[in-house]
Amino acid sequence: MREFETDVIVVGGGAAGLAAAISAAENGAEVTILEKANTTGGCANMAMGLLGVETKLQKERLIGITREQAYEKFMDYTHWRSDARLVKKYIDQSAGTIEWLQDMGVEFALPSKYFPGSEATWHIVQPKSGKPGLRAAATMIKAMTERAEELGVKIMLETPVKELIKEDSEIIGVAANDKDGELEVFGGAVIITTGGFGDNPEFIEKYTPYQWGKDLFSYRIPGLTGDGIQMAWDAGAGKDYMDMELVFFAPNTGGYAPIELPFRQPNVFVNLDGKRFYNEAVVENPVFSVNAIARQKERIVFSIVDDKIMKKYEENGFDLINVVTSSMDMNDFKQEMEEHIKNGSDVFYVADSLEELAEKTGIDKAGLVASMTEYNAMCQSGDTQFNKDRKYMTPLDGSKFYALKFAPSAYGSLGGIRINDNTEVVDNSLIKIPGLYAAGTDANAVCNPDYVFVLPGNTLGFAVNSGRMAGKNAVTYIKEELAE
Repeated sequence: MREFETDVIVVGGGAAGLAAAISAAENGAEVTILEKANTTGGCANMAMGLLGVETKLQKERLIGITREQAYEKFMDYTHWRSDARLVKKYIDQSAGTIEWLQDMGVEFALPSKYFPGSEATWHIVQPKSGKPGLRAAATMIKAMTERAEELGVKIMLETPVKELIKEDSEIIGVAANDKDGELEVFGGAVIITTGGFGDNPEFIEKYTPYQWGKDLFSYRIPGLTGDGIQMAWDAGAGKDYMDMELVFFAPNTGGYAPIELPFRQPNVFVNLDGKRFYNEAVVENPVFSVNAIARQKERIVFSIVDDKIMKKYEENGFDLINVVTSSMDMNDFKQEMEEHIKNGSDVFYVADSLEELAEKTGIDKAGLVASMTEYNAMCQSGDTQFNKDRKYMTPLDGSKFYALKFAPSAYGSLGGIRINDNTEVVDNSLIKIPGLYAAGTDANAVCNPDYVFVLPGNTLGFAVNSGRMAGKNAVTYIKEELAE
């Protein structure tokens, strides 16, 4: 059994872990990151950007949302289920965090909204080459990794942590494994930042209302199996709100695929009974939409368009623009559509009549025909079911019909470890566990009960900001312990 000592131990080398390590090192600590993967970044390598409020980039572009307004919007959205003190610190620090990253060489594109009804808080990372898009934040992770190494942070890859070492009531280290065998690392504080449980179907089934692969088709970033959450619980940490960071996608297509383009629009959505179930103009908000989808039979719904709507999109573009897919157009859709038709598809369907479409999709035939008859009539008189804006109501009466299956998905998990506003891990009685901190997805219970899409950038934003807090707070704790 090998042993060594350091000041701060960070379990996990993703966005929160790197932020924690850099922050602790900048405050004078000797820091070691233990990461079980063979690279840093974790799920942040898939991300695009993070939240910032009152940043210089926003002010330069006359984006006027204030910290006070963002805080009120955040807390209203969560109905004050979130830790109000922690959310306040997070939002107030967010502008400084953007500058902190810029000082590391990270560049950002224009602050962006996620959809028209949201705020322009999403600071999307500008890659060194190419346009901003999915995986843009990998550029930020590279800069943060280089900054950590520059500060002398020891990064141990392929070194999974097995458990926390506790002496009396205090956390004093971790037990881990690397390629040379078992080792123990002792330090003044431990920060858990292991990225959640999105790659653990057993956790998902046990702690959320979903079963992966049955009624949830979420991203599974390898290795994010809840290890850090479980070891914190084993050491006495309290359980906090846990759920998935829900959105909706066509199952098993990778999410925001070109095949979805004409279907993620305010057209007709029906359930397996053939009935509409919400105001489709809400489709721009993935969280509100997935909440409605999750209430339907088998948690499966279909978006339906006809050849006239397809032609309209080809000629005039889409009704709603999503930042993530803004670089795609109907040519991308048509290319992917041909692949689905050629290879067979269990999500995309084409038919010459509504009756045929019902047979292919499994939608109740009589229900679908009745709903479309009613909907087509309301396109002239107005939506008496859900008050949908008339500008989005086009009759489905073409010569060909298309449908795409949608179901709940998720970017990953949310929450698990209970922390206070100083990022200290606490037990179920809210008594802190000395020497133990958590940040990022493992402790992200602030998006409760829904991801706060009206202020985009919250997953990565909370990860980096809570990581910064945890690193600084851990060093303060160690200095106070040494002073006693």
